[in-house]
Amino acid sequence: MRRAFITGAQAIVQGALDAGCDFFAGYPITPASPILAGMVRALPGRGGVAIQAEDEIASIGMCIGAAMAGRRAMTATSGPGISLYSENVGLAIMAEVPLVIVDVQRLGPATGGATTVAQGDLQFVRWGTSGGYPIVAFSPSDAAECYHLTMKAFAWAERLRAPVFLLADKEVVMTADTVDPDRLVPYPVEGRRLADPGKPYRPYAVEAPEDVPAFAPIGGPIVTRVNTSTHDEAGYLTKQPAKVDRLNRHLSAKIEAAAREIEDVVLDLLPGATTLIVSYGVSARSARDAVLELRRAGRAVSLAVLRSVWPLPARALSRALEGVRRVVVAELNLGQLRLEVERLAAGGREVSGVHRVDGELITPEEIARAVA
Repeated sequence: MRRAFITGAQAIVQGALDAGCDFFAGYPITPASPILAGMVRALPGRGGVAIQAEDEIASIGMCIGAAMAGRRAMTATSGPGISLYSENVGLAIMAEVPLVIVDVQRLGPATGGATTVAQGDLQFVRWGTSGGYPIVAFSPSDAAECYHLTMKAFAWAERLRAPVFLLADKEVVMTADTVDPDRLVPYPVEGRRLADPGKPYRPYAVEAPEDVPAFAPIGGPIVTRVNTSTHDEAGYLTKQPAKVDRLNRHLSAKIEAAAREIEDVVLDLLPGATTLIVSYGVSARSARDAVLELRRAGRAVSLAVLRSVWPLPARALSRALEGVRRVVVAELNLGQLRLEVERLAAGGREVSGVHRVDGELITPEEIARAVA
């Protein structure tokens, strides 16, 4: 049987290419550099543009400009780079820019451990820019999911006209996996809704708060306007309270309205199980092995692996929590997902965590001991 032997970075590059990505800009940073190198090698030969920018701020700025000119854009960095991206992430939210941002997590804070795995950016990507508006983020646990979820990130970025994060980590991106090609599942990516050239155009006009405005590329035949200050539907700056309120509620409503459809959680629920293990990213691989070992030992344990992390997949998690008395959350930080699970699991359930911040991976044995 044929097998592929690929890294997560290679899978992300292929997923981006298959999603129609035709613009990439990034600045070298471990462990995201293999994605930059892969895009620089692949895109020019396909008619696309790949740029090693002078820094992270320029990288995401170039991607925003390219996206608003009609390109399908992606950038990749790690925690220190996401810190520098922060202001432009807010710009992308406000200007409604479709953009994929790959965060290959490493141990922080600051420069932290450049070659050390971690999952410490979960809450950072959610709250890392001003205003507190929701974002979309997916988290792959292996190379096959890197491919699929990269395409999915592009699909939602285009559909929502919003920045979408692929929240990977050092081990998933830099480790080569043996992958069954059948697991490299494409995801359909449709283009953003375009403005009708035969009708008057207002670049931020929507009928309902959850609607997504039609797009006209900068430099195209339709005169358009981009404004990252509070603006009206024509893109002019405004301070009228009703228009300000409508804009800001729209930025949230279009994400929240799609939350159920965005949810992507792999549930392995055992009838009668009263213990649930929850994990995501590279830690989910140990969680799967721990569940196998616990079941071999006769323990009734269920598992929920989050492939979408923002908006929090509350419906799937609530389903997994039915009949459960105890929850164990495994992640490489001090309990960022556990905080969210604790809110959902209220009502007498015990919630505990298996957390490491020493640069080492969580082992299946550690998770099994936490359940025992």
